[in-house]
Amino acid sequence: MARIETPKRIRGTQDIFGEEQRRFAAVLDAFDRVRRLYCFQRVEIPVFEATGVFARSMGETSDVVSKEMYTFEDKGGDLITLRPEFTAGICRAFITEGWQQHAPMKLVTSGPVFRYERPQKGRFRQFHQLDAEIIGAAEPAADVELLVLADQLLRELGIADGVTLQLNTLGDAETRDAWRAALVAHFEQHRGELSEDSVTRLDKNPLRILDSKDPRDRPIADSAPGIDKFLTEEAAAFFKAVTDGLDAAGVKWTRNDRLVRGLDYYRHTAFEFVTDRLGAQGTVLAGGRYDGLIGNLGGPETAGVGWAAGVERLAMLIAEPSVEAMQVAVVVEAVGHENAATALLADIRRAGVRAELFAAGSPKKRYERALKAGPAMTVSFQEQTVSPRVLRANEVDAELVTGLIK
Repeated sequence: MARIETPKRIRGTQDIFGEEQRRFAAVLDAFDRVRRLYCFQRVEIPVFEATGVFARSMGETSDVVSKEMYTFEDKGGDLITLRPEFTAGICRAFITEGWQQHAPMKLVTSGPVFRYERPQKGRFRQFHQLDAEIIGAAEPAADVELLVLADQLLRELGIADGVTLQLNTLGDAETRDAWRAALVAHFEQHRGELSEDSVTRLDKNPLRILDSKDPRDRPIADSAPGIDKFLTEEAAAFFKAVTDGLDAAGVKWTRNDRLVRGLDYYRHTAFEFVTDRLGAQGTVLAGGRYDGLIGNLGGPETAGVGWAAGVERLAMLIAEPSVEAMQVAVVVEAVGHENAATALLADIRRAGVRAELFAAGSPKKRYERALKAGPAMTVSFQEQTVSPRVLRANEVDAELVTGLIK
């Protein structure tokens, strides 16, 4: 008989268990605690969308759209894409579900996202993100709120000291038009020295050359004109309001005037929380203001600002979470007491106590196995006993459990 070959896990995916799962869960739990403190509502959106949602929102020249999206034609002939990020889908929902009536909206979500790229440390083809957005608030206070939320999340996770907030302004439309023209003039002088990708971007999306990782581009990008001399008074005032708000909230930041979001609808604040503890891929949380995105998707002109963070990267940085200890072990050492033990176990759990049943395998070894599990309290059903006996009790509500036994 031919040997059946077991299918392998797809490259760039992961099976999360044990310590990895505990780290993963700790990140999600902290995110949920903090979002409640800031009165953000949770939203769930589809894992896949019409491809145009992402192509129009992220730009045809972005690496994600041109190289990394999982796109396919479904049985109905529609072009579908697995979500590579959350913001576009949330903005699509804002338009199609009539959420304008609820603006301003403070929203969070989390879950798997998909990008076809070379797997590396902390980066997968199916990975997981946290996402936070404020839609319908044009004031700099919204940017401050999101950044303070992010800072508190990192504090809750115990990694704030190892992560730096890098901050920049992209100005308003007038600022960007003037800065873009200056950048195009600068890069045109060096067209022959740029990488192929940057030559393509020069014609369609020149701001993205500033964050190119290609060694050929770095000296040219580093010598490009900065945005500050092109800032309008209004744009400068917006950025000052953001930095003043962060200072008031006690959030440390550093200026990075080469930090960009290259698409035309991005405005004002751009930011990244970065660390040197993950090698070259040091960004753990990033975002910015995207006041033109909803309009670009066919909706009403609506302000928006948001960020996303990689769950896997955050999980790699946090301290190892402790294993949730068993509180009560219910042991059946004598045959015939199984149903009574099951009834007691159900009552203990309904009382909010973590408990486990040991009623399988050799009756003589069940108590020994229960002790190895490290419960705070052990309850045993033994030979010729009508009621179980508490054999071991500490660090648990013994009175509660004893009352259930009686």
